[in-house]
Amino acid sequence: MKRIYLDHAATTPLSQKAFEAMKPYFSDMFGNANSQHAFGRDGAKAVTEARQTIADCIGAKPSEIYFTSSGTEADNWAIKGIAAQLLDKGKHIVTSVIEHPAVYTTCKQLEKFGFEVTYLPVDGEGFVSADDLDKAIREDTVLVSVMFANNEIGTVQPIKQLCEVAHKHGVLFHTDAVQATGAIKYDVKELGVDLLSMSAHKFCGPKGMGALYVRNGLRIEKLLTGGEQERAHRGGTTNTPGVVGMAVALKEAVENIDETAKYVGELRNRFVSKVLERIDEIYFNGAKDMSKRLYNNANFSFRYIEGESILFSLDLAGICASSGSACSSGSLEPSRTLLAIGVPVGTAHGSIRFTFGKENTVEDVDYVVDELVKTVEKLRAMSPLYKKK
Repeated sequence: MKRIYLDHAATTPLSQKAFEAMKPYFSDMFGNANSQHAFGRDGAKAVTEARQTIADCIGAKPSEIYFTSSGTEADNWAIKGIAAQLLDKGKHIVTSVIEHPAVYTTCKQLEKFGFEVTYLPVDGEGFVSADDLDKAIREDTVLVSVMFANNEIGTVQPIKQLCEVAHKHGVLFHTDAVQATGAIKYDVKELGVDLLSMSAHKFCGPKGMGALYVRNGLRIEKLLTGGEQERAHRGGTTNTPGVVGMAVALKEAVENIDETAKYVGELRNRFVSKVLERIDEIYFNGAKDMSKRLYNNANFSFRYIEGESILFSLDLAGICASSGSACSSGSLEPSRTLLAIGVPVGTAHGSIRFTFGKENTVEDVDYVVDELVKTVEKLRAMSPLYKKK
């Protein structure tokens, strides 16, 4: 049976170019990039070149790129690092109610250590209001952290505008760009952000590899103490194969971004149109203007049925989707993001996220729509809440 993968927001297949580029650093060129000998110099050269490549892709300088083990570590480092660095200024942070757990839970943890956090609301499509942010900032605010693009509903925030509001008050701005990097063209200098997190496996790079952009001149406390790696800012042996693979994958993604967005976006639009046409009593979650959401994202809530039942049925048909963030997939609680945009609790439980990739086809879309229609009809027929019109 053919398997159709529609969970690219959770992870993506490794680029063949990235895989080939990484292979030598697992075997022949295995040296520690911080060792002062020929093997180490081979690794150091590869890391230096990769740092330059990644910087070029986002409009940064190589000295502003710090490698991490994941987007989650990058988020933690940005928030905790600034919180610790600016303790003398204050202990207030502003974020949004729909942040990824890597940001949201980190802020919740800081509350246990005496920090105050303001969680900004969002509108019915998941957008943060610049006016709300303006009103939330205080004299003791040390950081604003708002995600670039939401991992569940795909809504893309007006980051440049939000950043300008923060800077008007003299407050630093961080964005979790894990879902946006490789999918949206951006320049960190044009955006104006002070810190930005990214994760390689979201753009066909290797898992276990991330990076944090830190604007030059900005001091940030260490998260991982240890050796002198990452210019003495992060302890831990450099993951040379991961660094190399991340750089190759990001360059490939950025170079092909227009072509990929057009192709995948058309698949997503076809899917959304057909689902809305053939299935009633559903919510299409997130930005309705497709230009203001990730080109591969479609999130639906189906009334009267459970999302887990839908997923199980689709999986039996060879279709891989998600009930939301992969980082929250074990939770029985309804999506915090969906509740924030006004989806009723019962309906939020019946939500599925479909995220497309460049290996998907029109035939895949049509097959998934047909199977989804059959699944919803079957499950609703067993639901005592659903009354067919």
